[in-house]
Amino acid sequence: MTGSSQDWKKLATQKRDSVNDLIPKEWRISSVPSVEEQRDVTGKYIQQFLSDKEVEITETDAVGIVKQTSSGAWSAVEVTKAFCHRAAVAHQLVNCLHEIFFDQAIQDAQKLDDYYSKNKKPVGPLHGLPVSLKDQFHVKNVETTMGYVGWIGTFQGKKNTGKERVYESEMVKELRASGAVLYVKTSVPHTLMCGETVNNIIGYTWNPKNRNLSSGGSSGGEGALIGLKGSPVGLGTDIGGSIRIPAAFNGLYGIRPSVGRLPYEGMANSMDGQNSILSVVGPIAPTVGSLRLVVKSLLAQEPWLHDPICAELPWRDEQEKQILDLVKGSSGRLAFGLFKHDGCAAPTPPVRRALEIVVRTLEKLGHEVVEWKPPSHKRLGEICFKTWFYDGGADFREAFGLSGEPAAPQVAAPSEGTQVNATEIAAVNVERREAQKEYMEYWNSTKDQTSTGRPVDALICPLAPFPAARPQKYTYYGYSTFVNVLDYTSVVVPVTTVDQNVDKVDEGFKPMDDTDKSVHDAYDPEIYDGAHVAVQLVGRRFQEEKMLALAEFVGEAVKG
Repeated sequence: MTGSSQDWKKLATQKRDSVNDLIPKEWRISSVPSVEEQRDVTGKYIQQFLSDKEVEITETDAVGIVKQTSSGAWSAVEVTKAFCHRAAVAHQLVNCLHEIFFDQAIQDAQKLDDYYSKNKKPVGPLHGLPVSLKDQFHVKNVETTMGYVGWIGTFQGKKNTGKERVYESEMVKELRASGAVLYVKTSVPHTLMCGETVNNIIGYTWNPKNRNLSSGGSSGGEGALIGLKGSPVGLGTDIGGSIRIPAAFNGLYGIRPSVGRLPYEGMANSMDGQNSILSVVGPIAPTVGSLRLVVKSLLAQEPWLHDPICAELPWRDEQEKQILDLVKGSSGRLAFGLFKHDGCAAPTPPVRRALEIVVRTLEKLGHEVVEWKPPSHKRLGEICFKTWFYDGGADFREAFGLSGEPAAPQVAAPSEGTQVNATEIAAVNVERREAQKEYMEYWNSTKDQTSTGRPVDALICPLAPFPAARPQKYTYYGYSTFVNVLDYTSVVVPVTTVDQNVDKVDEGFKPMDDTDKSVHDAYDPEIYDGAHVAVQLVGRRFQEEKMLALAEFVGEAVKG
């Protein structure tokens, strides 16, 4: 073992232990069962470690919590303590936290209670609501490692900047101004470029519903924590599916807004300055109401005054009302496109069944579903991957080089690569714009297929070809990345769970290529049994209000 290897391992262990030491002794679990003993640690399993009052609080959604804290029925301190406890237990079960700052959170909650006691009104629309953050957000008095050992004790890998543990991201300020309580930062894969969450500090973040599987990535800590109800709502980011993947894998709702709708200013990132396809920030939660509450609250802070990329686009009730009128049948009906197969990788049986459930439900309610035959999705995937590797992996190599740590095998981090030049970047930007235009016109043309006289209101499609990924088996990203290339608004809707007696392996499956074969071969009904299965609803650019309304309608209709 080399000296550098000993150094990074020692540093990673120290960091991991320092975070775990912040869990109060009375909240520690004596032993965690193996996956064979306890596959699913959600629901009754995690409840056994909590009081009845803590269960009541933590199993109330964000809208319900704010109703209680804003009326004085629950104190911000009791709500915060309940979620701190549940988050601490969740972390011990699935490795989902990078940073714990419970004491700071309880102090902040006490200030909110003092304000309410004095003024008899809440601080803002998120008064006393605990909100978890992906470890790209900078929070005062808290470190940001983004999973890199070389970032420990630094500001984004640089020492003595004066920003260490002082600087705050723009959205953090806006959440605080809205009355939110910040208490944890959640795990990510180093580089962020992975649909699983793994790094050399905390190891692997497991899926709490089925611990054979990944919690997703790169906002995998958020997915796992919220899936265990250790957070009522959290913020993730998405450059290729990183909000939607963890939402889908953990049975949650998650929205990928268009670039510029919500403030990203001042967050840590990979490949910062790659502007062809930008990462976006958005919420993940068990209910659409929770997503809407957070989006509306952030927009009320006028983030476009403090983030140069943020569009001046306040919340639009009329977009939501148009959908509600169509849902009620007072002004017609809805039309959806159904995209069953992107021509690159066949969805596995449970994902196909989830699509069928959604279609059957919508048609039964009198809405229309037409087949979606878009321009090439293979081309969209190729464009996306070109933008990710403009620098030939230099950003990743620099970050890993700070400590000498190795990259996890499943992250997209080339050990060597050639940087492209300005002419080549310009060519990709032109290709992307042309692809966006072609897809836009295809969407417009669907008015000739629907009976409504309008193009389809949204697209129903898989978010991934599988319900969740098995470790090191996330081999195809095309169902999520096309949305980023087109900059469309997308919301994940949980539909069902895998049933090994129903979702059997496709016998006689003939793969188109190695990628298709790898997806098919990784599916095992017994291993997947009980896992969440979701779909995504895709709308056009800046249709966040509309897509949240549609997701709420579809989600509730599927539940019956």
